[in-house]
Amino acid sequence: MRWIIRLVILLAVIFLLEFYAFQALKTVSKSKVLKYLWIFISLAAYLNFFYVAITYDRGQGQTPQFQMAMGIMLTVLIPKIVILLILFGEDIYRWIAKAISALSPGETQPLPSRRKFIAQLALGIAAIPFAGFIYGIIQGKYNYKVLKYQLTFTDLPEAFDGYTITQISDIHSGSFTNKEKIQYGVDLINQQKSDLMLFTGDIVNNKADEMDNWIAVFDKLEAKEGKYSILGNHDYGDYMDWKNPQDKIDNFQAVKDIHKKIGFDLLLDDHRYLEKDGQKIALLGVENWGKGFNQAGDLERAAKGVNKDDFKILMTHDPSHWEYKVKEDPFHYHLTLSGHTHGLQMGIEIPGWLKWSPSQFVYKQWAGLYEEAGKFINVNRGFGYHAFPGRVGIWPEITVIELKKA
Repeated sequence: MRWIIRLVILLAVIFLLEFYAFQALKTVSKSKVLKYLWIFISLAAYLNFFYVAITYDRGQGQTPQFQMAMGIMLTVLIPKIVILLILFGEDIYRWIAKAISALSPGETQPLPSRRKFIAQLALGIAAIPFAGFIYGIIQGKYNYKVLKYQLTFTDLPEAFDGYTITQISDIHSGSFTNKEKIQYGVDLINQQKSDLMLFTGDIVNNKADEMDNWIAVFDKLEAKEGKYSILGNHDYGDYMDWKNPQDKIDNFQAVKDIHKKIGFDLLLDDHRYLEKDGQKIALLGVENWGKGFNQAGDLERAAKGVNKDDFKILMTHDPSHWEYKVKEDPFHYHLTLSGHTHGLQMGIEIPGWLKWSPSQFVYKQWAGLYEEAGKFINVNRGFGYHAFPGRVGIWPEITVIELKKA
């Protein structure tokens, strides 16, 4: 019954958006060909999505075909939100004018007609996200950005002054379709020539075999002093239907085995000491812990055997773990590395001026570097993509962090 209610609400929203968008088109153009083309494209996008959503095999998880159907529908749908907001605002003005006329002496004036200029403005502004979504699906998801930070700590061991870390996150290999573009991203990671490489979870969407065609690409990742990784929420296989419980258990083990195949040391509520010139720092990695998600991670278990005064780097996939548990922990984790949010793969970022995404309404720390009371967290925007097969304004990220001693 619940899904029927959701479907009715979705159809009502689509109808409202299409009604207003078509009003804008009618005001601007009298061409029947353009109107029929508009209706055809919209219907094709919606019918394609609903057909794929109904017929695709839940046992395969979100396939690239499902994601593309989702992407096409969003590309058609979201720009019409802009049209709705502008024309609805004009409707408020029109009805206020009508009410004033009805309350004034003399003959009541009819409801003012839509102004062509407003409709043109609405269509023009809506064209911006429409073009952005098309770019995001074709090229934006491969628009890799290298973001570099230099972090200073008073208690960093001197031997690690200038030590560099490359962080990648959220590979989501089950979404990939273009080997040449992915190889370019891997080469860009290696060009950073960092001392350490850390991967913060979600190597697949659901199934271990999604990585089969990509192991030969990702096993070429290089770091001077080691590669370490953790699991993300998608690595547990929780978002698809399994024929029996044992299949899910076997898949989970196969996902964990992938990390060894590509040369990463997978930390499952565990830690390693990194040594340099007789000095050391602690690297900890926990299983997934997220607010509203799988909470398998055990921070105390990972820290067992670590000294409170050690300099500590923590890998935890979901940044809500830092917000609700880690930052208040008396053990003092100097630097936490997370991913998970993808910055919702859409938003607006203008360095030094604007940083916005719907993701910020869910996560307090959703993309980039944050600091509280001398403790840092970096939320990597992700290497891959999921659900929506593109990126609009929130580009795939390779993070390079240099540690400095104050």
